[in-house]
Amino acid sequence: MESPRLNPISLAAPVTLSTDRLTIRRMTPADASRYFDIFSNADVTRYWSAPPMTEIEQAEKKVADIIAHYEKGDLFQLAIERNSDQQMIGTCTLWNIHVQNRRAEVGYALGRSYWGNGYMFEAMQALVEHAFRVMQLHRLEADIDPRNEASAKSLVRLGFKREGLLRERWIVGDEISDSALYGLLASQWRGVSR
Repeated sequence: MESPRLNPISLAAPVTLSTDRLTIRRMTPADASRYFDIFSNADVTRYWSAPPMTEIEQAEKKVADIIAHYEKGDLFQLAIERNSDQQMIGTCTLWNIHVQNRRAEVGYALGRSYWGNGYMFEAMQALVEHAFRVMQLHRLEADIDPRNEASAKSLVRLGFKREGLLRERWIVGDEISDSALYGLLASQWRGVSR
């Protein structure tokens, strides 16, 4: 029996996902100010692979780069928008997409004032479902700072398994940090509802 192939249409097609409280959608240039608000916060970027943004121009350039990647189909950093007020509150990402191996990495960030409300879990459930059911990916991976206990708990809650540790993998500013590696297979995904 031939294994399912990665759905090539889903790589360049616009992505909009909906949950009870959220819309996960492509970014537009108008999102740059909210992107800056989120990624200029030191708490949000504490375990990120880049220091906090300091200028709005950094966010404008980053959002323009993200939009350019949509057409290439190799990175999908999507805005997480709260339905109640159409406020962008974070991002979730599929990137480093390997078509032949049907594999991608996930990433996510949530504005500091929205932590603790279950928004990221809700958004990531929708993104993982899309990756496995629509894009026909076989495996998702996450690389986090092992000190980021909240992120580790979120991944485990989604069904990811910790698979390894890469020592002193990142240098952000003057700080050296390890990477904890997590993986989730399509065959293990059940649309977790916990």
